[in-house]
Amino acid sequence: MLGAPGSLVGSKIDLSPTRGAAVARQPVTRRPVTEFARYLRTETAGGIALLVATAVALVWANSPLAEHYDQLRNLRVGPPALHLDLSLGSWAADGLLALFFFVAGLELKRELVVGELSSVRAALLPAIAALGGMVVPAVVAAGIAGGGKTWAIPVATDIAFALGVLAVCGRRMPSGARLFLLSLAVVDDLGAILVIAVLFTTGFSVLAAALAVVLLGLYAFLQHKRVRTPWLYVPLALATWITVHESGIHATVAGIALGLLTRARPDAGEPESPCLRLEHRLQPWSAGFAVPLFALFAAGVSIGGHELGAIFTSGLGLAVLIGLVVGKLIGIFGAVFVAVRLRVAALPAGLRLPDVLAVAALGGVGFTVSLLIAELALPPELAESAKAAVLVASTIAALLAAGLLVRRGRRHEQG
Repeated sequence: MLGAPGSLVGSKIDLSPTRGAAVARQPVTRRPVTEFARYLRTETAGGIALLVATAVALVWANSPLAEHYDQLRNLRVGPPALHLDLSLGSWAADGLLALFFFVAGLELKRELVVGELSSVRAALLPAIAALGGMVVPAVVAAGIAGGGKTWAIPVATDIAFALGVLAVCGRRMPSGARLFLLSLAVVDDLGAILVIAVLFTTGFSVLAAALAVVLLGLYAFLQHKRVRTPWLYVPLALATWITVHESGIHATVAGIALGLLTRARPDAGEPESPCLRLEHRLQPWSAGFAVPLFALFAAGVSIGGHELGAIFTSGLGLAVLIGLVVGKLIGIFGAVFVAVRLRVAALPAGLRLPDVLAVAALGGVGFTVSLLIAELALPPELAESAKAAVLVASTIAALLAAGLLVRRGRRHEQG
């Protein structure tokens, strides 16, 4: 899962106050713009790969070869002795998305330590926006669908698609819009992981969970001691994933936990921190391979006239659709509007409230994590309907956001 743990290069800590302070400030002064540009380019390519994989899955699942698609998705592989004889669809959701969340954890850790979220004031607005963008859609979905866990489906925002739409349609937007969306998205990811960990833990094993905590502690200790050998990190990461899976907690939690425990501040003489270096090396694998392959197995739902009609008439379909398209927009924009008006937080430089409205519309692009939660929250026959609603809602939100971004971009260009 770590891919290139040999890159966790460390050296002895320089405790001299002058030099140490200079090193601590280095990523903030040297990397934000170029690093964000790299991330945006990678996520744009990943968004295209995600779109292609989704299209292939939809065509395949609605073709005469649909039976072969189901057989492939349900094909079980893995050692039964370790309770890991999972279907390929489960391997994609539990294994490949662990890599996705590991990269998200690295991104969040770096942002919290040396990036856009490193100061309380800077972190406050996207954090408030992310909270509003989770609470309001959940309330809307719960009000429409009633009981069950359907409310959890529209709480997440898909980083790859959202940043891809912003890159294509928001090139004239101020840089603050991009940084705001990225900060909001990583906080949103953490919230989605917490939802998954709390709601979808089944058959909890105290022993396996305790062992997972011990392994995570060992990972943190090795990071602290600047150990860099892959012969320790690869088996440790795999063992952590297995123990979290065996504990009953969704295995993707292992990914974000390891990411958050990775060292984000470089030592004296160290060009890049392990956190940033792993981001560089794993982001293409996450956005270009892991997430699209998950989409290939998760997005293959049967969408005929009846299924499409049910999205707009059934309680489940409307809960997901309105929760993502309307709830996300109102939640994110409303939270920002109140925070700014009450002077609790300030907008990033160059960003205006109408710009926030355009970015808030992107929050409705739920896709990856929403598909995962739909699989976890509902029985198979209902999960397929929920997935179809997620796909339609994400498409509507992306088109709405694209129109708003183009319009705001023109206004900025005109001055």
